[in-house]
Amino acid sequence: MLKIENELHEKGYNNIACIDEVGRGCLSGDVTACAVIMPERLLIDGVNDSKKLSKKKREIYYDEIKNAAISIGIGTASCEEIDKLNIKKATHLAMGRAIENLLDEEGNRIIPDFLLIDAETIALKIPQEGIIKGDAKCHGIAAASIVAKVTRDKRMAELHEEYPGYNFKKNAGYGTKEHIDALLKKGKCKIHRNTFIRKILDRNEQLKLL
Repeated sequence: MLKIENELHEKGYNNIACIDEVGRGCLSGDVTACAVIMPERLLIDGVNDSKKLSKKKREIYYDEIKNAAISIGIGTASCEEIDKLNIKKATHLAMGRAIENLLDEEGNRIIPDFLLIDAETIALKIPQEGIIKGDAKCHGIAAASIVAKVTRDKRMAELHEEYPGYNFKKNAGYGTKEHIDALLKKGKCKIHRNTFIRKILDRNEQLKLL
């Protein structure tokens, strides 16, 4: 899991930012990206793709990563930006914001000298590599996936209180049967992505005409 980072450190790169996102396929809420710079050669045993970890383990590793990291930046793109730009461009926007939010202990911005990104490259003039299934191959990207997931899940749990009835604290905005049933019954709320739910709502209107 450290092979990619170690090779880059050996080439002289110091501040290697590893980046991943979560919420790309959701029907509601922001897409959230995390950029993390970890100390050289530090391996937190068990850190892996967040989708392969239980909620409890993600939260344990989240604390360990936050305590160990040199810097963590979080960036989001709103449901309005997703609708306006499309999800890919909005994801890149969130990743760019996460990189901008990398700060040192004094609050000064850290500009990475290399980016490792899960399956993407973005329009920044920083050397970078997109790694397919990076969250399963690269320790730093796996760490970023965990922090992004826990951060977004906590936010969706807060939004559950503001927009009850969709069970956002459980489904985090993903299109579960329960969520879709609630959407068809209650209609959309402010944080639903119009471009993602249009076909669902259109199908419901068509069924009413049968």
